[in-house]
Amino acid sequence: MLSSAVSVAVQGIDAVIVEVEVDIVKGLPGFTIVGLPDSTIKEARERIRSAVENSGFEFPPQNFVVNLAPAGFRKQGANFDLPIAMAILATTGQIACDHSAYPMVGELSLDGRIKPVRGAIAMAIGLFKEGYRRVIVPFDNRSEAAAIEGIEVFPARNIREAIEICGGGGAPYTGAGGRSSVRRHRHDFSEVRGQESAKRALEIAAAGHHNLLLYGPPGSGKTMLARRLPSLLPEMTREQAIVTTMIHSVGGTLAPGAGLILAPPFRSPHHTASDVALVGGGRQPSVGEVSLAHNGVLFLDEFVEFPSHVLQSLRQPLEDCEITVSRASGSATFPADFMLVAASNPCQCGYLFDPEIVCKCSPSKVEGYFRKIAGPILDRIDIEVQVPRVACRELLDNSKAESSDAIRERVCRAREIQRARFAGGGAVYNSRMNSDQIKEHCAIDSESERIFEAAVKTMNLSARSFFRVLKVARTIADLAGSASIGKSHLLEALSYKNLQRHYDV
Repeated sequence: MLSSAVSVAVQGIDAVIVEVEVDIVKGLPGFTIVGLPDSTIKEARERIRSAVENSGFEFPPQNFVVNLAPAGFRKQGANFDLPIAMAILATTGQIACDHSAYPMVGELSLDGRIKPVRGAIAMAIGLFKEGYRRVIVPFDNRSEAAAIEGIEVFPARNIREAIEICGGGGAPYTGAGGRSSVRRHRHDFSEVRGQESAKRALEIAAAGHHNLLLYGPPGSGKTMLARRLPSLLPEMTREQAIVTTMIHSVGGTLAPGAGLILAPPFRSPHHTASDVALVGGGRQPSVGEVSLAHNGVLFLDEFVEFPSHVLQSLRQPLEDCEITVSRASGSATFPADFMLVAASNPCQCGYLFDPEIVCKCSPSKVEGYFRKIAGPILDRIDIEVQVPRVACRELLDNSKAESSDAIRERVCRAREIQRARFAGGGAVYNSRMNSDQIKEHCAIDSESERIFEAAVKTMNLSARSFFRVLKVARTIADLAGSASIGKSHLLEALSYKNLQRHYDV
């Protein structure tokens, strides 16, 4: 007897409906899976056999053929274990239920328990778009899937619970999809001593979603400051939270039982990371760090230690806010709209600009180090800020600095101004303005034009850097509540394009 069940596969971060068909054909006892399964699915034969028997059912010695349709793309992952097992039980007459009414996903353990799968929220979205209004998911994926409104989520801990649900005996999960109104950060700007100029630069970067470079001697606090940047960012919108959660679920970084990710993510890959780890790839295209940092911060510590070809791979996502990964098995496009924060020493010893410790690097080494920093993507960085060592008296000062909450209030006000400015215009942040929007919203007076023209010649700014300075000036004006860009706003923006001037090369 032929039996079938509905399941879901994930391609990139998109879901594809898969029909799982099981039939018993003539021949010696066997278990064949067709439909372009990967090795994980092929190994499901032994998992399913043990899970069925350990759940109190029989796995008769017959010749089973399992077809995963459509057969035109390669399926991967263990999320087909549960629908295959249910279809086998129906084919052998051990259960009688309407599988088509309950799409299902889940990996089986040998004792019949259902383990969580990657991409449950993407699967729920895909099912909803195809007209399904209910789904059976592993118990640990219940909050994640329930974040999608309009689809009933039935969590199951084991095969027997899944059978009960298919028979109409289960109840949908009524949780809140894991959303929380409480905002907690481990790191706060009130803990930072000194570094007022760097904190100001971080506030501007957060307000306008600008890329940032921190450079200074070892131990000056570059990493400490970068790790506090997410505490300045507003909570994500529901749409942003859903996309971010989809990416982390598909990437396998979402904790079991977690729901929507509300706080902007912070990713800090090691400088030994490969280009595939950074932008995504593999035999089957998968997400990389640039996508896991979507709607958040990608922090590259020890920036110059990253191989040049790895940094070059950042060019497309920085420009397009997405990354397309192409392989022989297919291609996938992943969102990658992140703030890049890079940190580096100014030279090999780290003390090039230090007023007290003498730099030990030769001029050729200093110039080579500058080329490493400036070469790959400096034109795509809006703000360059020096982070000097903090004086002893500032470290011993016990007075409380301004908290992240207070700074975030100003950031939120500036972003509200941008949201109103770009309503229906495509851009979301000042850093994403196109040329027409720059002409409309970044006009400066004649005096500021003369200053800007002189600065462009003196600093040898490229066309890309020219427009980035205007975008930063617009953000500074928004923080000040000014409708137009003033001379002070432009001068402050120019002061954040200072790396080449400091090196004087």
